[in-house]
Amino acid sequence: MLKVTDLKRQFQSGDTIVNAVNGIDLTIPDGQFVSIIGQSGSGKTSLLSLLGALDKPSSGSIEVDGRDITKMNGGELNQYRAKTIGFVFQSYNLVPNLTALENVMLPMEFLGKPKRDRIERAKNLLHEVGLNDGEVLRKPGSLSGGQQQRVAIARALANHPKYILADEPTGNLDSQTGKKIFNLLHDLSLKEKTTIIVVTHDLAIAGKTNKSFRIKDGRVVNSTDRSKT
Repeated sequence: MLKVTDLKRQFQSGDTIVNAVNGIDLTIPDGQFVSIIGQSGSGKTSLLSLLGALDKPSSGSIEVDGRDITKMNGGELNQYRAKTIGFVFQSYNLVPNLTALENVMLPMEFLGKPKRDRIERAKNLLHEVGLNDGEVLRKPGSLSGGQQQRVAIARALANHPKYILADEPTGNLDSQTGKKIFNLLHDLSLKEKTTIIVVTHDLAIAGKTNKSFRIKDGRVVNSTDRSKT
């Protein structure tokens, strides 16, 4: 379970103190598909960065299975990011000179997995997200946006993470491809038993998740739980 308590992230911009995250409380049970919605500048991406330990909060706690990641040291945070979190970005963030297969293999290399195991896991994931044998050997520049996002999702799943954090994963895609990517994430959350937290501005997508949290001015102003309906 993920539990966030009175989480705050402040930074200074000129003479102004900006409260990017301003006292957020939320609880996300394991295995759920959750959306975080809000206007640009509301604090959605800042919150996601804190959950993924890409940024440090000014105060508050983030408990993952009872352990507060805000109290972890640098080495522990590296392990947390590598083993517990998978990231999916709007801009894909694939390594351009690596093939799709090599991009998915890369996170596993950091954990020291044998090459044969890395190849097998990467191929299986890429097939699972809908790429064929020829496409897995292409570099990102020769893949469509939808295909690149599928590679990014496969890469995020490579190390069997407990959580996938997706920042506007359909933002650069046309609506039809975006729906396919959303459905893919939903199916994978069930099959891989992964908790998926998606930042999105798309209310249609948010309406299909188990839970949604609306953020405004760095605070949760509304939440909806559809898992009980």
